This record gives sequence, structure tokens and C-alpha cells, in this order.
Amino acid sequence: MNNPFFSEIKKNFGFGCMRLPMKNGKVDIEQTKQMVDMFMENGFNYFDTAHIYIGGMSETAIRETISQRYPRESFVLTNKLSTHCFNSQEEIRPLFQEQLKACGVEYFDFYLMHAQDGAIYEKFRRCKAYETALELKAEGKIKHFGISFHDKADVLERILTDYPQIEVVQIQFNYVDYDDASVEGRKIYEVCEKFGKPAIVMEPVKGGSLVNLPEEAQKVFDNLNSGMSNASYAIRFTGSFPNICMILSGMSDMAQMKDNISFMKDFKPLNDIEMKAVQEVCQIFRSMSMIPCTSCRYCTDGCPMNILIPDLFSCYNLKTTFNNWNQDYYYSNVLTRENGKASECIKCGQCEEICPQHLKITEMLEDVAKEFEH
Repeated sequence: MNNPFFSEIKKNFGFGCMRLPMKNGKVDIEQTKQMVDMFMENGFNYFDTAHIYIGGMSETAIRETISQRYPRESFVLTNKLSTHCFNSQEEIRPLFQEQLKACGVEYFDFYLMHAQDGAIYEKFRRCKAYETALELKAEGKIKHFGISFHDKADVLERILTDYPQIEVVQIQFNYVDYDDASVEGRKIYEVCEKFGKPAIVMEPVKGGSLVNLPEEAQKVFDNLNSGMSNASYAIRFTGSFPNICMILSGMSDMAQMKDNISFMKDFKPLNDIEMKAVQEVCQIFRSMSMIPCTSCRYCTDGCPMNILIPDLFSCYNLKTTFNNWNQDYYYSNVLTRENGKASECIKCGQCEEICPQHLKITEMLEDVAKEFEH
């Protein structure tokens, strides 16, 4: 892992602000301040947000915990243009100004076209979103222009061919998705290399799935007797590739922050023994039938039946894969007490249109219903 591209980034580890600590339905500002301070004190300075994260609260939390407390030149801030937030070129600049104001800054170091796939890319082209962002860069309101990406490698190749001005690509990259045929982690990384675009990693621990492992997989790492956390193997795997310029971790409490800093402050890539262990864990995961949801929650905002889709999928995975039999109570008495049940899905398809993982959500909800609503 190296960073010859962007001198303003101090270290190659970033604070992803999509899963900040919460308290009574709001971002826990005091705990977030403590996390930001620890992050900065240990030499890290890269923060990542989007207008849609935590229902808009991520941006304002950045203003309260970072922008109002640290000199602007001391931190690097990435924001994104999300498809949910505009439907015409005329709406982009007012939205951008709103984002600046929410974050309490006068410019963004990086501005990414968010969650690009084949369909979303066509909308961005129709609305001249890329051209507008490049104009904002020429005006000094954006330092670096890029995309975050969720689709097949051939779609990425098309986008990078159409817009060589792209400086950086944010990709989903972890050891489970690396050779997965649906995500194409390896192929997407190789496209970035082919076009000379440094890659930013999102979902290195796959929404937490690579932290809480099934028993058989956990034994593989326990046998190493290294004292390292499951998160360390996942994050250090991604950092073992030379074209990775930044790894994001969506830390939601101080314990996660302390753990991540412990192995990223003086980064060391996986050694041969650790890499072999990761490959064994991958084989175990491939033998299971987990729903590969990363809990980004893009699907929940527009659900007409108010179904907590990622939570139901997580509940399903815990019961069917991790043998957690308390999930029946959790499903009936917590997740669906005031929200929709899986069986109440009307198959409108909104969730599938926005899902970065391209999951067949309506079909998977049928499986969830069969499991919990006998």
C-alpha cells in the first residue's frame, strides 16, 4: 500500500462516517469528538461522508466534531454526489452548496460521483453531473475528482474511458469479495491499475461480517495466536495491494477506533501465514449461503412498507449461518414490532434499483419470511 498521489493525506487509513456512534436516534457528538481526537492525534487526517449518510446527520456531525474544532488545512474531507439527491443538472450546484454549509467548509478535498453503476451512471451523464463537478474543481471548490463504484469491471472500464479526468476510484474491496463473481473485486482493482487510477477501499470488513465470524472461520484465526483482531486481518488484506491509496473503516465506537489504530499506525501487510489463513476463511464463507448485504441502508429510505431490510437480512444470517437462535425473538419483538415484516414486501423494486450489491432483495425477503414467519 502506498500513497504517492495525494500529498495532503498523512496516512493511508480513513475514518468512514456512515456508521458513527448513535445515542437516542442522533449522532453521539461527544463520543465522536473523542474518536476524532484520537484519530488526529495518531497522525490520521482523512474523513469520508455523503449527504445521505445517517439521514444527513453525518455531514453536520463533521461540522461539529471536526470543522469547528480543527484548522481546515489539518484534515482531508471527501463528500459525494448521490443519485437520491438530484434529478437535473440545475439541482447539483445548490445541493453542493448545501453540503459545504452542512460540513462547515469552503471546499472538499475529494468529491466523488456516488455509487456508480450502469444505470446510475447514465443518469449522471444525462444530468451532466461529471461536467458540473469538473467545473467546481476548476473553480477551486473541489481539489480532486473521482467516483465510488458498485458494478462489474466492464462498466468501470467504460466510465474511466469516457472520463479520463477521474483521479481516484473508491471500490468495495475485501477478502471475501476479491474472487466473488458478483462483486468482481479482483477485476475491478485490476481495471483501476490498468487506467492508472489509485483506489480507495470501502467495506474492508464487509459491513462487519468479517468481524463476527462463524465458529469454524474463527478457529482459523485463533490458531494463529497472533493477538490480532479479525478486523486487522480484513483491513490489512486490503492494504497489501500496491495500488490502494486509502482504506476506509466505518468505526462506530472507541473500541473499534483503538483497535484500528493499533495496527494501522505502523502498517504491516499480511505475511504468508496470515494470507493463507485468510484464504481458508474465504473457503469457509464460500461454503455458506449468507446474504451479502453490507448494511449501507440505501434501500430503507424509500421503502413504502417501512421494512428494515438490512436488519432483517442480518437477523437471517445470524440464525442460518451463525446458529444464533435468539434471532426469532429479535425479529418478532424488535425489528418488526413497529416496522414492516418481510412478508409485507409489495415488490415495488425501489430497493433493488438502489442496492449497490445488486441483490435480489424481494426474493431474499421471501426467504426471510419463510425462516421467521412460519
